[in-house]
Amino acid sequence: MSAISAMPEAIVQWLAGQETLTGLGFMTEFPAQNKAVPLRSAIVTVGLGSVNITDKFIENDNGVLERQEYCRTALLRLRFGIHVPFSEGGKRCHEILTRVLDMLSFASDLNIRASGCKEVAAHRDTDAFVLESWIDVEADFCPAESTGLALASFFPKELLCGSHISNQEIHLTQAQKSRLDNPLRVGTYAGNGLASQSINLGQRPMAVFVLLHSMPPMYANYSAGTAQVMFGLAIDAGTSRNSLGVEITNSGFRLHTGTAGTTTAALNLAGAEYVFMAMV
Repeated sequence: MSAISAMPEAIVQWLAGQETLTGLGFMTEFPAQNKAVPLRSAIVTVGLGSVNITDKFIENDNGVLERQEYCRTALLRLRFGIHVPFSEGGKRCHEILTRVLDMLSFASDLNIRASGCKEVAAHRDTDAFVLESWIDVEADFCPAESTGLALASFFPKELLCGSHISNQEIHLTQAQKSRLDNPLRVGTYAGNGLASQSINLGQRPMAVFVLLHSMPPMYANYSAGTAQVMFGLAIDAGTSRNSLGVEITNSGFRLHTGTAGTTTAALNLAGAEYVFMAMV
């Protein structure tokens, strides 16, 4: 923390030494320093707004985030107050802020992630325009030795790294969630009398049951020794199990003319209406 506390003073000294910023005064917010009243020249104040320190993680060769035992990552908000005499106008505040931010962004080693400012305010007690602004800086702090303290976290570090959220062994994928929301698809289709017909469900089902509407599941012609089946069942359980005349596809299921011995599938008769139930 001592290095962080010293940052405002170090930044003030660095800015004061830049030739392109000649004519501007720089001072820290704390310890407080006296300003002329009324203000006679532009002054930039530097202070520490907030500090957020977290463990540092680096991705190894296998793509796994590893905690760095001797390093921490700090997110710092540095405050910058731009004080300008009334005679120079409020626009001068933005001009100075732009010069300071450009110098810090392109000429310093600070890793600036974001910056911003409020509106220009008039301070009657000092006869000055004041612009409050800030920059967010990310910095790494790596002491030479560990303190030896091993304090337990309130929750596993895996939560911070995202591996808990992306673990598909304990969480459902989006496709699995969609199946739970609408596990059954029930509908009808009309036979076209062709050798085959594909029904599109938009995804591969786990099981499909087909039945000819208002007809018995089987018709037997005893004199001819033949039979027609008007129903079919297909199951996709790693290795597909398809009954006569129906099979599962990646986008739904397919009906086709199938014959086994003297039995023929009648699942695509022209003009006939069929009912299906699919489990996705």
